[in-house]
Amino acid sequence: MANHLVIMAGGIGSRFWPMSTPECPKQFLDIMGTGRTMIQQTFDRFGDLIDISHVWVVTSKNFQSLVAEQLKGIDPQHILLEPCMRNTAPCVAYVSWKIMAEDPSANIFVAASDHLVTDTAAFRSYVAQGLDFIADGDRILTLGMQPTRPETGYGYIEQGDKCDATNGSHDIFKLAAFREKPCLDVAKQYLATGRYTWNSGMFLWSVKTIVGELRRHAPEIAAIMDQIAPTFFTADEQAKVDELYATCPKISIDYAVMEKTQLAYVMPAEFGWSDLGTWGSMHTLLPQDGDGNAVVGDGVKMIESEGCMVRMPQGKQVVIQGLKDVIVAEHNGTLLICKLSDEQRIKDWH
Repeated sequence: MANHLVIMAGGIGSRFWPMSTPECPKQFLDIMGTGRTMIQQTFDRFGDLIDISHVWVVTSKNFQSLVAEQLKGIDPQHILLEPCMRNTAPCVAYVSWKIMAEDPSANIFVAASDHLVTDTAAFRSYVAQGLDFIADGDRILTLGMQPTRPETGYGYIEQGDKCDATNGSHDIFKLAAFREKPCLDVAKQYLATGRYTWNSGMFLWSVKTIVGELRRHAPEIAAIMDQIAPTFFTADEQAKVDELYATCPKISIDYAVMEKTQLAYVMPAEFGWSDLGTWGSMHTLLPQDGDGNAVVGDGVKMIESEGCMVRMPQGKQVVIQGLKDVIVAEHNGTLLICKLSDEQRIKDWH
């Protein structure tokens, strides 16, 4: 039984403008200045746990060439093209039905294409144990991130009883409940109990298990996938997907399956994770100077400024003086200057 990686890469990253645009969103950019794009880093962090021949990407039809270019060696049949965005449940269903057709004994790790992990060795330790855990029974596992602050921008997972069937160094618990993004007071209460983790959106399951649970809890989506399935790996597949995919209900895998299934477990994890959803999250993750400025770009000089997030192209000479708690970002000749506190409004400005 082989391990497969599914990368969900259909988003447009509107809060990371001007770097992220509908034509080339953040998962295809080197946001952190590492020399590798976000989707490349997503694949890289698995090391030898998953071979490129077992990598699948679900993305927009507009991004097919970007995926093929950035993930060299990926099977073209493993780049699944959504004709429209229908949230994560149809996305997971489509790729799961197709994996089932190719490898019915597959174990699957589902990851977003634009998340950040800073400790890849720790990450692989959790992934390896998680894949063993779901391979050993009819189980669904999600990785819950140990909270470092009372964050109101993430959903939370409540832990139930500890699982006695755990083989490995990391504890696994029965998943008790998903909780919506809380207000600050409730987030503080969650942290105080020690029983809550952040919902990372990373899932592990066998293809047999997830297909079975989608049939049980999302029969409407399953019925559509059954109509598409006879065309898999043929010249007719994309036309059938284009015809039927939009008829799927627009629903997340959390709502469609995870909140209903009796097979769900959570593994609390720590490996320097962020969903990197905003410039502010990037600011907190990057090294900062003595004045709290985080800078990407070798030509930036900060003077009498503090708490700023600056992202400039390499070689671009910039002097920034007298700013406090401001985002300054340029990409392809477009410049953004705004207060960090107003970053949620960026998606409305372009």
